[in-house]
Amino acid sequence: MSELSHGPETRKFRRYRAKLQSLKSSPHRSEQLQARYLLDLARTSRFVELNGVVHHYHDSGPHDGRGTVLLIHGWDCWWLWWHHVIRALNREGYRTIAYDLRGHGWSERDTGGNYSTDVLTDDFTQLVDYLDLEAFHVAAFSYGPVIALQYAHRCPGKVQSMVLFNFGLSESGLVVEQIAPAIITFTFNSVLRQVGWWLPVYMFARLVLSRNTVLKSDILMAFDSLGLCDPKAIEQTTREIASVRVAVEVRRLVREIEVPVLFAAGEGDPIMTCENTRKLADLSASARFCCVPDCGHLMTIELPETVSQLILDHVSRVAS
Repeated sequence: MSELSHGPETRKFRRYRAKLQSLKSSPHRSEQLQARYLLDLARTSRFVELNGVVHHYHDSGPHDGRGTVLLIHGWDCWWLWWHHVIRALNREGYRTIAYDLRGHGWSERDTGGNYSTDVLTDDFTQLVDYLDLEAFHVAAFSYGPVIALQYAHRCPGKVQSMVLFNFGLSESGLVVEQIAPAIITFTFNSVLRQVGWWLPVYMFARLVLSRNTVLKSDILMAFDSLGLCDPKAIEQTTREIASVRVAVEVRRLVREIEVPVLFAAGEGDPIMTCENTRKLADLSASARFCCVPDCGHLMTIELPETVSQLILDHVSRVAS
């Protein structure tokens, strides 16, 4: 590993672990089982300081197996959105590393409020260097693909393949750039993040974002990600997502990408439609496109088996 310092457990992690420990004594069997499951997962959680911010990453599966897959979560999410996929890839002999972006999940918040895409990509780069990874695959969803594309451009030869979920061409322009961030930030920071009960948030996700019924345990996990995410991260990344500059940059990065990329979109995704994803994939000679039927924007928890199989198939295809 590099000389970056191994960080202490973050306060967010310790609080969450304490909550899980208390739930082991819950009168509800389902809560007991979920707490034990998450505590077991957390046994391979690690912490490292990257660019002055302590980050959490989860490292599991064989280090001498079939390969390594780095998992990058999306906007206002955290590493546990990958937990089904982690288990599936580990069973197939792959090492997985799923980390929390700064200000998300169990990673510390940036006291300076710097959550630009460039800084997030710097963090990812330092994590790869810290882990001494020479070659690996990447799977990312929603906002995560922007980081993956930037890294692949910065460090050619490291990334063997990429699978990008729920990510496509954004409808950008001066009007969208000015209005969209305010609407999205208000919805998530001033409304959903202030709700103390998971059911209204689930109803919003089910009616707007998802096309499938999701396990209650995954609903609660997703609800927790709202409370763990720094509202400043939402404000800043939303402005970048909606900006003309980032939209132009994403097109350039996709045109120049040389590693095999699979773009996968949900047929019922109202945010990143199949059509917009296909248009982005068409910009690259090394890209393939897949439209997943009966799926919305929350693919990793709506259809985790499908997500896992798409990654496995793509990685195997590249290896052959």
